[in-house]
Amino acid sequence: MTVLVIGSGAREHALALRLGAEGNRVLCAPGNAGTAEIAENLSLNPDDGGAVVRSCRERGADLVVIGPEDPLAAGLADLLRREGYPVFGPGAVPARLESSKDFARAFAERHGIPRARTEVLRTERELRDYIDRTEGKRVLKKSGLAAGKGVLESSDPAELLAFGTAVLGGDVLLAEEFLTGRELSVFAVCDGTRYTVLPPCGDHKKPLPGNLGPNTGGMGALCPVPFADSGLLRRIENEVILPTFRGLEEEGLLYRGILFFGIMAASNGPKLLEYNVRFGDPETQSLLAVLRGDFGTLLGSAASGRLDPGTADAAASPPEAWACGFVAAAPGYPGPYPKGIPVEFLPEDVPGRNLLFHASTLRDPGGRLVTGGGRCFTAVGLGRNLAEAREHGLTAVRRIRFEGVWFREDIGAMPA
Repeated sequence: MTVLVIGSGAREHALALRLGAEGNRVLCAPGNAGTAEIAENLSLNPDDGGAVVRSCRERGADLVVIGPEDPLAAGLADLLRREGYPVFGPGAVPARLESSKDFARAFAERHGIPRARTEVLRTERELRDYIDRTEGKRVLKKSGLAAGKGVLESSDPAELLAFGTAVLGGDVLLAEEFLTGRELSVFAVCDGTRYTVLPPCGDHKKPLPGNLGPNTGGMGALCPVPFADSGLLRRIENEVILPTFRGLEEEGLLYRGILFFGIMAASNGPKLLEYNVRFGDPETQSLLAVLRGDFGTLLGSAASGRLDPGTADAAASPPEAWACGFVAAAPGYPGPYPKGIPVEFLPEDVPGRNLLFHASTLRDPGGRLVTGGGRCFTAVGLGRNLAEAREHGLTAVRRIRFEGVWFREDIGAMPA
């Protein structure tokens, strides 16, 4: 099978590695320096739908897997389906579950999905009123896409006002109740009618040890999650996942792809934090390292509307190993950061022990490997248990060398 993977991050590197290891021919658009070593990179812009369609036709693509949220929100999956290509990824309307948190909030309310109490703020006056009549830690969210960084948790009125005012300059603002508990990421593959739930992951959004600092796109992830027992996962499926897919079907929103459920396991039960309509980053890097079954068949059967029962059952089964991933970031991230930093040294992959994934890396005109983003690599450790996986991941990430590189050392050592 020839598979075109859209995107250029560590998530797409992980997708390409797993698909290629199963004997598929993999194309990446545009890919990065890491995918260039295991697949064929195509020099095209994913935002140019016509160019993507032409590449599918010229290269004989049997399946398109769309990694990032922006092309999904722009309707790339719709265009490709109209041209007759099986696509793993939802159309633009169901993709609003991520591209509009206001849409997602209203959808969850219509279908009785438990979540934080939420208010929609549309003006600075409404924002000031909200800050004046509430106290304690509050959560403000940008409604539109924000690469995982459009959220502020704060009890400081001045900080809340500054963040909210900036968002209201071009978007709607959601004010949410601050929930406490343990956070986890749950992914479900859907073919439009049937779905299967994959092993849970634990993402770490904050940049500093102890879960401190502003939100990032993710500083590391583990799979599976120690506290996510069968009872909790059953409640999440019955109270959040099943009502979501039932609601999508009732509203005529065909969903073929992966749906991410950000969950807070609170003392009074699971609560939905957010939806994402694609594989998470950095969760994918850890998830695919331990996911069981034929991944290509899983995606292809879902994209074709006929989820294969055997591969679905295998993918849903508990992993036989543990994975713990550490993101190596550029200096300054998640604030302003330099690009084009020469990479001096990288650890090699060791089967059963560690894997390394590139994120937006490239080769300069002289052929040197350089960084191209804020999150530059993900080093994933593997092991028979979480402690062993953490040890192997830390050993690998500590060997990544470029000027200013940093990472969060306590990934997997405490709740996400």
